[in-house]
Amino acid sequence: MSDTSSQQYADAELLYVSLTDGTIRRQPLPDDLYRKYLGGRGLGVKLLYDNLAPGIDALSPDNWLIFAVGPSTATSVPTGGRFVVITKSPATGTVFDAHAGGYLGAQLRRAGLAAVIFTGASKSPVYLWINDDQAEIRDATKVWGKTTDVTTDQLIKETDEKAQVACIGPAGENMINLAAIITDKHRAAGRGGVGAVMGSKKLKALVVRGTKNPGVANPERLREAVERARRLIKKNPVTDKSLPVYGTPVLVSVINEAGMLPTYNFQEGTFNDADGVSGEKLLERFSLKPYNCYGCPIGCGRMSRVQGRDVGGPEFESIWALGPQCGINDLEWIVTANDKCNQLGIDTISVGSTLGCAMELVQKGKLEHSLRFGDTTGILEMIEDIAHAQGLGKELGKGSKVFAESYGVPELAMQVKGLEIPAYDPRGVQGHALGYATSNRGGCHLRSYLIGPEIMGSPVLVDRDITDGKADLVILFQNLSAAMDCMVVCRFTNFAWTVDDYAAMVSANTGLEIDGNELLRIGARIWNLERLFNIREGFGKKDDTLPPRFSTPLREGGSRKRVAHIDVMLPEYYAQRGWDKDGRPTDSLLKSLDIPIER
Repeated sequence: MSDTSSQQYADAELLYVSLTDGTIRRQPLPDDLYRKYLGGRGLGVKLLYDNLAPGIDALSPDNWLIFAVGPSTATSVPTGGRFVVITKSPATGTVFDAHAGGYLGAQLRRAGLAAVIFTGASKSPVYLWINDDQAEIRDATKVWGKTTDVTTDQLIKETDEKAQVACIGPAGENMINLAAIITDKHRAAGRGGVGAVMGSKKLKALVVRGTKNPGVANPERLREAVERARRLIKKNPVTDKSLPVYGTPVLVSVINEAGMLPTYNFQEGTFNDADGVSGEKLLERFSLKPYNCYGCPIGCGRMSRVQGRDVGGPEFESIWALGPQCGINDLEWIVTANDKCNQLGIDTISVGSTLGCAMELVQKGKLEHSLRFGDTTGILEMIEDIAHAQGLGKELGKGSKVFAESYGVPELAMQVKGLEIPAYDPRGVQGHALGYATSNRGGCHLRSYLIGPEIMGSPVLVDRDITDGKADLVILFQNLSAAMDCMVVCRFTNFAWTVDDYAAMVSANTGLEIDGNELLRIGARIWNLERLFNIREGFGKKDDTLPPRFSTPLREGGSRKRVAHIDVMLPEYYAQRGWDKDGRPTDSLLKSLDIPIER
């Protein structure tokens, strides 16, 4: 590797922070780890797999909490400003990674770091202040109990006006399973209860200011690759037109038209007033200006103004979860509720889905409460109760799986492995359905986003109803997504770039000769290591499934009479993965991926 800068990614460091005894130490990024897993998600998963004992309580001091970036972070690679949080999830019990945009990731890399690893737990509230090469654990008592926006403003005032903050709100402090980590006041590492892990460690925030210039191995090669990448973004209608103009809410009308916008807790796939909560209506009524994360030419984010307050979002998933999922068509209320979730540090997808689950329990006479589909009365107060673990909110804060099980109706929780399924009814998209069922972190649309080819025709249109060949497609997207999460770059680039485009930028950044095939092999290595982690935690074939509701056809809309055929696709998926019939990676596969065999 040529030395073109004092701080190439291979020279970045791991910062270990023991919150139990207050010690901080730096360690060089191990060469073998870097070459096999690059950074971001891969780096974090490998560290967890090697260092966590099986069966630990995710909210115990024994769990690790890792903030990681990758070789693309803070370079000229478009969307290279993201960071990823890796831990064992209290919501699912699986290995978990949650991603966020904003600007904190770039600051971490500029501080010379590949990852910050928190171990143990503090006895009192603290935050970590990183200022280039200096790192200090500071008292956070004054901001404990504060909302994320107040916390952000106060900690920036205490440290540096150019610093970036990732923090938890009351939801994380109270260790609810729906707790998120918020950065830039409205960007969220939202899923899996990562905020609860932060709260269990009494860690209120990570505050970072970095000023170093990240170097790359081959600047000219990177310049050429980035120029091509930017051209492709401008050429693609999704990344050049739809997302910049309407943001992610552009999907409301698209998904509703396909008859797979989950409504009334997935009882229906079409919302009668989708137009009233659409991206077009958000732009018309509340949109203030676009929001771009660091280094992003797409600008899918939105700042909105509601009731005299400037707020972030809401995103498509948030509009769905707080709207159609609960039968609500009041867009102003949805924007307000989304902001409340951000302030309290709550995952909007899971809280909306869990509220929808509770509403169906009421509908079916399993729960006596005022929660009703289509009625916003008392829901903002309920969200407050969820964040503060009070009353019924304490039960809801455990997530829909635990909540529905406690009332004897587990089938009413729309989840996989404990994580609530997002805004695409799987009955309408066979490949995407298989992606849900086999996701290593539970019900997640981003592990294998087949909405692109199955609904939007990107990069090519694939018949959404067929099952043949979907296993191969899911595996391709899963491996590519894992590789992208190591760089770390935004999933929306997937609309415009090929695997060879990603590989070209990785090679130029790192100096490693990585082509598209090798990048996918790195992704497969990560995916299989995650599978091994989950097997060690007791997960297996029995968990690669969907709720029984998705075996019952939708009655109306663009996906009527359809069901999800997981039983047809799963054996082929296992075979194509190189796993045995029970979903366990074979020794020969692990050897080919250079993963140590442990039995």
